[in-house]
Amino acid sequence: MRRLVLCRPREYNTITPALRDELEAALDEAERDPEVRVVLLCAEGPAFCAGFGLDWSTAGGGGNRDRVWDTVADVEMIGTFGRTFARLHEISKPTIAAVQGWCIAGGTDMVLNADLIVAGRSARFGYPPARVWGVPEAPWVWVARLGLERAKRYLFTGDEISAEEAASMGMILEVVDDDRLDDHAADLARRVARLPLNQLKMMKWMLNDVARHQYQPDTSRLLGFIFDGVARHTQEGLDFVRRAQDIGWREAVRERDAPFGDYGERGRPAPDA
Repeated sequence: MRRLVLCRPREYNTITPALRDELEAALDEAERDPEVRVVLLCAEGPAFCAGFGLDWSTAGGGGNRDRVWDTVADVEMIGTFGRTFARLHEISKPTIAAVQGWCIAGGTDMVLNADLIVAGRSARFGYPPARVWGVPEAPWVWVARLGLERAKRYLFTGDEISAEEAASMGMILEVVDDDRLDDHAADLARRVARLPLNQLKMMKWMLNDVARHQYQPDTSRLLGFIFDGVARHTQEGLDFVRRAQDIGWREAVRERDAPFGDYGERGRPAPDA
């Protein structure tokens, strides 16, 4: 078993170019190593991954009306992240993710590509940028895991999904107590690793081929890359960035989510819709 750990807990393991590059290198190394039969992805701290780091991802971005949006360059940029996350699905060895705390926005772009997802009871999933300024990079994983209607239900609203709800809908495999998450995920990885590597590879190739024909992952990702760029350059997207530049990202996100009363707004009085 190869354990990969997201290790920026103070930053809620937000996605950066460095994380992308290190994850890709680690997955490629695990793929090449004949001693590795299973990859276990986990994270330190109170969150698995709270999405893309907004500091670097918006630098010089949405609020600049003089900037000409180059769709091709944008697809190529976001594609470097989407293709790295897709490696969790594409490498020939099983991948398991152990999720605690927040796993939202870009965090779901990453983790929903894993073959199996186990979550602690504290885990919360969702794609709040669906409300403004983003779309998932791989829409097919939402449909594959939730079914078309439930995928629409949660991407039409960006609503939060608890670990228990995610498990009951098939978005993740199972939920366990937080203090058992690490041991449980490791036990599952070791159980999978009991199979010969050639058996595991055949199983994954076979099952992924079904998904390839049913969901067309490459086409789905390309549409996700394109529309994610569009969403960041609509008038509403540009207004959101400028508002964040005026009052700060935390307050802008709070304004966006306050009417829904979830994520960081859970427990706060909701304004009138």
